[in-house]
Amino acid sequence: MNKKKKAGKSSGEAMLSRFLKIVGEKNAIRGEDMTPFLHEQRDLYHGKAAMVLKPANAEEVAEILKLADKTKTAIVPQGGNTGLVGGQVPFDKNAIIVSTMRMNKIREVDADANTMTVESGVILQNAQEAAVKAERLFPLSLGAEGSCTIGGNLSTNAGGTQVLAYGNARDLVLGLEVVLANGKILRGLRKLKKDNTGYDLRHLFMGAEGTLGIITAAVLKLFPSPCAISTAWIGVPSPEAALSLLNLALSRAGTSLTSFELMPRIALEFDLRHLPGARDPLSSPHPWYVLAEIFGDDETRTRELMESLLADGVEKNLVTDATFAESVEQRNQLWKLRTAMSDVQKPEGGSIKHDISVPVSSVPAFVKEATAKVEQMIPGARVVAFGHLGDGNLHYNVSQPAGADKAKFLAKWEAVNDAVHTIVAKYEGSISAEHGIGVLKRDLLAKAKDPVALSVMHAIKKRSTRTASSIPARCFARKFLAGGSHKNRIRRERRDLPQRRQSAARQTDQAAVQVEFSRRAA
Repeated sequence: MNKKKKAGKSSGEAMLSRFLKIVGEKNAIRGEDMTPFLHEQRDLYHGKAAMVLKPANAEEVAEILKLADKTKTAIVPQGGNTGLVGGQVPFDKNAIIVSTMRMNKIREVDADANTMTVESGVILQNAQEAAVKAERLFPLSLGAEGSCTIGGNLSTNAGGTQVLAYGNARDLVLGLEVVLANGKILRGLRKLKKDNTGYDLRHLFMGAEGTLGIITAAVLKLFPSPCAISTAWIGVPSPEAALSLLNLALSRAGTSLTSFELMPRIALEFDLRHLPGARDPLSSPHPWYVLAEIFGDDETRTRELMESLLADGVEKNLVTDATFAESVEQRNQLWKLRTAMSDVQKPEGGSIKHDISVPVSSVPAFVKEATAKVEQMIPGARVVAFGHLGDGNLHYNVSQPAGADKAKFLAKWEAVNDAVHTIVAKYEGSISAEHGIGVLKRDLLAKAKDPVALSVMHAIKKRSTRTASSIPARCFARKFLAGGSHKNRIRRERRDLPQRRQSAARQTDQAAVQVEFSRRAA
């Protein structure tokens, strides 16, 4: 018996050593050093893995996947580990994480072609800054831009604050380099804006969350840098008024309107309580707020356009008060209030999250109906619904009633999700606007997705990886890799979550909101 155990262990070690040789011992991580790669920032999932590998290029990724195919070893790609749905966390003790952190070169910035070729491990903020140096703009902007990576952004089709003008991540890509599950490299790093030579394969991999292959490089679109930016924090009486103001702004500014964020008063109150240095931008409270931004080619004209818009908004009873950012510092302060709104919920206790989208015209009705339902289910629940009104994406979060038992509140996660997502379906919306499916929403997908669309997704996955079992289905699978149903594991994670956090919470609640929030290029 002991000999068999030793033989099995020796065989496993021998296999891992073959993987290790591909990247070199110094670029492999094992044991406790893997901890940062096995936990995600919401602390919902604690994963398992045999090793973390950090390849330097597509060729090394290809060798890893070829070997994984032969040995039937599960591979989970990971970028900056900033995902919010657990897709980057493995649950198989024999799985291998492929981290793209070493593939971090900006290969070329072509200002004439308005393109930038980058490797997948490039941090988003670094890509933004490289564009600025070339007097160009890469407009993808997220709260995690200081640590998230381009490969992860593309694999999840990230959204952010400027989708209104520039689109999602997939709209900002001309070409991709991808390593398929069988180790073959799809080399599509082309700068062409027009290429009608069959299927546009890049879109298969953007938003696929790593289930079809690992993105290793991309050609990104760049845009002219704005010469002027006008930023306004606006008090509005209701989401309906905000929607009318949005349409007024679009009619005046068109694509120059780059951001239009909707926020409730309670979200700002959480900022004022827990964000160091936070100040109310306006002299009196308002039920709702809008953070609007216009890019232009002349500072005076851009400011006048925003002033004219707000004057009309006041006349039409859409705007009750407003203030302008008079400097880069003030602009950053206003944006910090917006980007902090997820983190400042933590000191308020448990929070049940939703990342939904509905047609822009349906946002006010959705907020009204969903809030009434949630408050009926949990009297005293505090709805913190904020996000990108310009594209219909809301982070519809529900904070526990003040003083409530956190564990009992979080136990209602599935029931609240079901209620909110039912209303999302009524308005023909999506249960995942920009965060992806991962493992958090895996069992919800069958209910939310058109059956024919889901069958096509399954067929593509099966066909593209039929000879390779190395890349798990992740967002398609019914069970975790390490066994046990998704719902049961979620229940266990949430049941244990308050106990795991209790001792650390008192020390970390304030620290959590003192992290450096995303820098936004001026």
